[in-house]
Amino acid sequence: MTHAATETRSVVVEREIPHPPEKIWRALTQPHLIAEWLMKNDFEAREGHRFSLTADWGGVDCVVETVEPHRALSYAWDTKDLRSTVSWTLTPTMDGTLLRMEQEGFQPNQKPYFQGASVGWPRFISALERVVERLD
Repeated sequence: MTHAATETRSVVVEREIPHPPEKIWRALTQPHLIAEWLMKNDFEAREGHRFSLTADWGGVDCVVETVEPHRALSYAWDTKDLRSTVSWTLTPTMDGTLLRMEQEGFQPNQKPYFQGASVGWPRFISALERVVERLD
């Protein structure tokens, strides 16, 4: 017996980036850099920290859940009627870093949110790559 009503979907984006995890970590955790590729924010890389992401269309309320410097970061993502978790994993490779982003928690009746995230996250991550590229 399955419980289809409780099954959720996830958006996953993975990219090999030719830079070390430490450099990518900066773009994931420094507020002025996050603002360049994602949204305006008051982020702090501290578990339990509540922060907001804001854009012209509105905002997202978040809480930092996991901080493992240069390895993993996750935060609760709460906007309107979407409650989800965004998780970042950085894995060193021979040529740089495998960056994995997963946003999990899309309910079956939240297709517009899921579709928006499916299109939006690859764009955000491309912008993140451009930010990382120009960092010293």
